[in-house]
Amino acid sequence: MSLINKLIIDTLKPLKIPVSFQKYSGKAKEYITFHEYSANGEEYEDDVEAMTGHYIQVDIWTKGDYTQLVSKVKELLISFGFKRLNEEDLYESDTEIYHKGIRFYFLEKKGELYNG
Repeated sequence: MSLINKLIIDTLKPLKIPVSFQKYSGKAKEYITFHEYSANGEEYEDDVEAMTGHYIQVDIWTKGDYTQLVSKVKELLISFGFKRLNEEDLYESDTEIYHKGIRFYFLEKKGELYNG
């Protein structure tokens, strides 16, 4: 498991709901998935990448109101150094599931997670 994936899972653990990379195949009615939609070199030292920017989408899935869960997800990730970029409310009519996509940016320094 990558450092960034482990960081997201560990950071969201206090929510006490399933958090999975890319897909969830369990039976919980409320869960979170996430994926990295882009990773870019942000800073270089002597032509070697020193800082990597991770662009992450966190998706909240539920049959009910997700307002409080969204606030807690943002609070937890932002407190660890993630920067919120944008978010979108969605509804999956085929499964009747509410879906909130939240995009974040996180900076990693040479294989170490950096929250500055």
